[in-house]
Amino acid sequence: MKASVHETYGPPEVMVLKEVKKPSPKEDEVLIKVHATTVTSGDCKVRRADPFAVRLFFGFKKPRIGILGSELSGEVEATGKDIKSFKKGDLVVGGTNTKLGANAEYVCIKEKGAIAIKPVNMTFEEAASVPFGATTALFFLRDKGHIRKGQKVLIYGASGSVGTYAVQLAKIFGTEVTAVCSGKNIELVKSLGADYAIDYTLEDFTDSAKFYDMIFDTVGKTSFAQCKRVMTEKGIYLATVAGVPQFAQMFSTSIRGGKKLISGLAPMHKKDLLFLNELIEAGKLKSVIDRSYPLDRMAEAHRYVETGHKRGNVVINVIRPDELAAVSD
Repeated sequence: MKASVHETYGPPEVMVLKEVKKPSPKEDEVLIKVHATTVTSGDCKVRRADPFAVRLFFGFKKPRIGILGSELSGEVEATGKDIKSFKKGDLVVGGTNTKLGANAEYVCIKEKGAIAIKPVNMTFEEAASVPFGATTALFFLRDKGHIRKGQKVLIYGASGSVGTYAVQLAKIFGTEVTAVCSGKNIELVKSLGADYAIDYTLEDFTDSAKFYDMIFDTVGKTSFAQCKRVMTEKGIYLATVAGVPQFAQMFSTSIRGGKKLISGLAPMHKKDLLFLNELIEAGKLKSVIDRSYPLDRMAEAHRYVETGHKRGNVVINVIRPDELAAVSD
C-alpha cells in the first residue's frame, strides 16, 4: 500500500510517499480502506519533534511510527474473526489516537476503539476531521470544563480545527459564546453560532470589562496569567497546549479554590464519536474544510498547516474526490 512516510524528523520535505506493507487485522480489529484523512498541528509537531519531548514518545533518534495521521474516514475492507459490529463494506469514521498511521491507504483499528459508522449526511472529507477536532473540543468543554447552560465561554483560536467544533458545541450546551480569531474569519465563527466575535489583531479581550466562566485556548497563544483578570471567581482556563510551567500551575490551582487551569491529552473514544454522530445527523454540528490535498502532496499540506492560518481542517484525499463521491452516493 501507499503511505506518506517520514523516516527522520525535520521540515515538511521529510514527508515522502512510499510503498509499505499493508496491515492485516488482528482478531479484534477492523481493516479500513482510507478514503480521507487529515493533517493537524499535532502531526506537524510530531514530524519536527517540537517540543523535544515528542522524541520520548515517538522515537529519540528517529520516528518509531513513520506514518502520521490520527483521524480518517473510509470503508471496511476486512474484519478479524471476533468482530461483531462491523462488516466488509461499512462506511466508517475512526481515530487512531497516539498509534497514528492514518495517512495511508489502509489502517487497522480495534473494534472497541474509536470507530463508528460514518454520519449519513457527511462526505468522507467532512467526516475525516471529526475524530480529532470534535472529540478534542468535547473532551475539554464537557469532560474537563464541565460546561453548563448559561455560562459565558470564550473560545480562542475559534476558526481552527478544534475551535470551529468548540464554538458549535458550546452553543449546543447552551452557553453564550465569544469567539476570538482574525478579522477574515469573523463571519465564519458567527455562522457557526458565536454570539460575539473579537478580532485579536484589533482588540485584546483581556483588556475588556467582560468576565468569562470558561476560557478555552485551542491554539496555545494565551496564558492563565494573562486571562485571570477576565475570569469569574471560579472561572476555568482550558489549555490544549501545555508544558512544564502549565502543569505546575495546574497542580497549584487544583489544591486551592477559585480560578483553575486545566489541560490534558484528549483521547478518542467510540462513545464520543457516537455522541457526535447524533449531533451531526440532527444537523447541529458540521465540519469546516479549508483545503484538500492528495496523498502525494503531503509536504505541501504540512507547510500550509504550519502557517497557523487555516480555517477549520486540512484534508488529505487518499482516493480521488470523484471516487469519494461515487462511494458516498
